[in-house]
Amino acid sequence: MDRQNLTLMTDLYELTMMQGYFKNKNRNETVIFDAFYRKNPCDGGYAICAGLEQVIKYIQELRFDSEDIDYLASLRIFQKDFLDYLSTFRFSGDIYAIPEGTVMFPREPVIKVIAPIMEAQLVETAILNIINHQSLIATKAARVCYAAKGDGIMEFGLRRAQGPDAGTYGARAAVIGGCVGTSNVLCGQLFGVPVKGTHAHSWIMSFPDEYTAFKAYADMYPGACILLVDTYDTLKSGVPNAIRVFSEMREAGIPLSFYGIRLDSGDLAYLSKKARKMLDDAGFPDAVISASNDLDEYLIDSLKAQGAAITSWGVGTNLITSKDNPSFGGVYKLAAIRGEDGHFIPKIKLSENSEKVTNPGDKKIYRIYEKESGKLKADLICLAEEHYSENSDLELFDPQEPWKRTLLKAGAYILRPLMEHIFKEGKCCYTSPQVMDIRAYCQQELETLWDETKRLVNPQQVYVDLSQKLYDTKIELLKKMSEVQR
Repeated sequence: MDRQNLTLMTDLYELTMMQGYFKNKNRNETVIFDAFYRKNPCDGGYAICAGLEQVIKYIQELRFDSEDIDYLASLRIFQKDFLDYLSTFRFSGDIYAIPEGTVMFPREPVIKVIAPIMEAQLVETAILNIINHQSLIATKAARVCYAAKGDGIMEFGLRRAQGPDAGTYGARAAVIGGCVGTSNVLCGQLFGVPVKGTHAHSWIMSFPDEYTAFKAYADMYPGACILLVDTYDTLKSGVPNAIRVFSEMREAGIPLSFYGIRLDSGDLAYLSKKARKMLDDAGFPDAVISASNDLDEYLIDSLKAQGAAITSWGVGTNLITSKDNPSFGGVYKLAAIRGEDGHFIPKIKLSENSEKVTNPGDKKIYRIYEKESGKLKADLICLAEEHYSENSDLELFDPQEPWKRTLLKAGAYILRPLMEHIFKEGKCCYTSPQVMDIRAYCQQELETLWDETKRLVNPQQVYVDLSQKLYDTKIELLKKMSEVQR
């Protein structure tokens, strides 16, 4: 996991372009690349940033060892002087990023890399791989947790994840997004997150009968006694045998601090309501009813609407793979090149699809909150040289439909610079929080969203606006490029 050399985890064309820069350009030419995405996953209203800690580790450990150089030489496409350069390679640039756990929106820079062009080019693939994956799973987890309306969500998708890395880093991201814990023990060890689990059907099947299996489990784990009741017959044997065990524990003076049942099949709404009545009638109103079985945010939302008596949820495959939206569309685009005078020259990528036209230049992001409610009003992307004050009126406009404008009066809003300085001249200047601290921060971030933005279907989109100066720069470049095309 965290012990891998990821230097060669890149697309070959990053290295062939590097050699091209080495041979044909000033290798020290400083550029700016932006990593961003164009569309919220799952047709949602937001995304959650995750994976920055692993990006930091990747950059810190980025170096080509002798085995890497030998392998690249064996491909017979790289020249000796370029390979000699790689043998002493170290990242020397600056990186800015949105902190992990922050809610984010399309088209705004998640990560900004300012570095010599060869260095900035090399790191593209790994940055996108790490940020795309963890941000996707963190976002999916936030949606699942929202559907549960405060109930605990446990992630346990490891066995269905696309390999060890996806399972472990995906579990990390799921906890950031709001899960209370994971079944993944390695994730718990690496990142200090709670690990949780009960038993499988095989435990019960290995005993002569269901009651004996339940009793043995309760004897070993009286403080965390959640019994799986659907191995044979949920209502006729599973729940009655669980009640029998709970009654014996109470009679023996064993505290019932955390106990209950788990449902893993059948009609979860019907079974949970029936089980709830049986438990209540037996004098166990505080017994937990947890559920699993191919859950996602839509099914949990439906079960809640049906009055299912479930207060704890185990979500596996559909979470760890983000089954309905299995990829996060992050991209990495050149935004500026430093000129001889030291100033950055904005660059723009054109496309017949207006959504794919990039925002040029050296940029930063301000997050704007409504002062009265504390809710997020909009994000403003502006040039790095621009500065704004809460003591002045602020006019926002839709960059797609610039005639739509909103005036925020001085004192009625709060400004927050969104990006943090992560690397300065190749040295890390940022300390990553612990995962559980990131999770707490993420919960605070989600509270700043309006309910209309968090809803699962057809959410209200948050405005991501451009400053007038950035907008004018973009329009000017578009005009110039259009003239060139003619």
